[in-house]
Amino acid sequence: MLLVLSLLVVQGVMGAFDNFWHHEITEALPSKPGARKELMLHSAREFIYAFLFIMLGWATWHGLFGIFTMVLLVVEVGITLWDFIEEDMTRKLPPLERVLHTVLAMNYGAVLILLLPILWEWSLDASIVKPADYGVLSWVMTLYAIGVFFWGVRDFYAVIKLGPLQTPECLRDPIYVGESNARKTVLITGATGFVGKALTRDLLARGERVIVLTRDEAKAKNAFGSHVRVVKNLDEISNDFKIDRIVNLAGEAVIGLPWSKARRERICDSRIGTTHALIALIARLEDKPEVLISASAVGYYGDGGERLLDEKSEGQPVFMSEFCQQWEAEARRAKKYGVRVAILRLGIVLGRDGGALPSLTAPVRFGLGTIMGSGKQWMPWVHLQDVLGLINFAQTNPKVSGVFNATAPDSVRHSGFMKALGKALNRLVIFPVPAFVLKTMLGEMSGIFLEGQKISPSKAIALGYSFAYPSLDKALESLFLNQEKSKVSTNIKTLK
Repeated sequence: MLLVLSLLVVQGVMGAFDNFWHHEITEALPSKPGARKELMLHSAREFIYAFLFIMLGWATWHGLFGIFTMVLLVVEVGITLWDFIEEDMTRKLPPLERVLHTVLAMNYGAVLILLLPILWEWSLDASIVKPADYGVLSWVMTLYAIGVFFWGVRDFYAVIKLGPLQTPECLRDPIYVGESNARKTVLITGATGFVGKALTRDLLARGERVIVLTRDEAKAKNAFGSHVRVVKNLDEISNDFKIDRIVNLAGEAVIGLPWSKARRERICDSRIGTTHALIALIARLEDKPEVLISASAVGYYGDGGERLLDEKSEGQPVFMSEFCQQWEAEARRAKKYGVRVAILRLGIVLGRDGGALPSLTAPVRFGLGTIMGSGKQWMPWVHLQDVLGLINFAQTNPKVSGVFNATAPDSVRHSGFMKALGKALNRLVIFPVPAFVLKTMLGEMSGIFLEGQKISPSKAIALGYSFAYPSLDKALESLFLNQEKSKVSTNIKTLK
């Protein structure tokens, strides 16, 4: 049993890391309505682990009690397999989480191989529970049992707080008010991402026809049901098919594993390669789209220091800036086919159900909010509702073309942002992370956290866009205090 308990110690350490880093910090599952079923499975599995840790740490279980213990082990395997399926359908697991899940499964398999014969031998005896003491390992099992039990309660509470998983109103029966021939067909890349999912549902609510380009058909169907047409390759769209608008949001997450050569290539290909494929589609379509709206990022400007940056400011010779420049240049090629091109340089998009905010929020809720580096770096942000508003603004107004800074007018420094977030959550943010620590751990990627840009969305404002959330305090209030999800409002002034 000592070897079994030792493997369970390893299992507990890896499981705790997986829960805290991936489920809480990286993915912020307790804040995502779409993760309700996954959280239910996690909660059930955590309660089983709590029983197993305390049972095996202090006793031997004979007769029917041994059979009951074996049943718990088998049920845990079934829940884990179900969880794997649910994760694949609802979210894209980062490489580290996939590797960790594989190691956890292998370690648990070793536990089963060693433990099941012992339990079978115990089950042949009379039904009795005999006390056992494995020294330090017994107390470690006790601590694990307490920790995993309360984590199970935490996940179960999150399930209750999120409420029943319901089909979004816009996916039940989208109704278009007006002439049917006035409906637009919109092709979206990156539709299963944070912004893409919100945009797709907004367009469906407006009654538009939506085509989704994705590599994961099951994930798209899970998110939108049968209300969208899913294509895995643009070759599935015939030359004579009518597409009115294209919104290009595809792209692998920039924050994550270090920027190795292979990862840089994936980051670039997921954006530039997809945009290149869209231009090829536009070139062969007999009826060209009205507009191509393509995402970019404020990383285009590199480290802006204290300069106020507008759309005319130039990029820098660093990785983030260079790949944004190439990305935008590829999108501009659509102009030679008579297509209006609008490029949105996105700041940090704030929303409840994804993006950067849940990852920033989770440590603050636990009292572990940090200020990175000096905290003086500028932190351009924008509310999700305004991102959707700007995209709709670009879709519907023919005067909108070229590059737009998609950031709120309220410029804040990193320290100011984190303190405002702490205030919204009634938590203090006092822990600093020195710049050299981030540079040592993340290399060039540390620039995302230590450098910043003071951005002016001057072009959007000049053309008549009115931000729904121009100030950070109002944005955070809407995300944390207003429990009713408001419908997307574009708040656009009429162009003259």
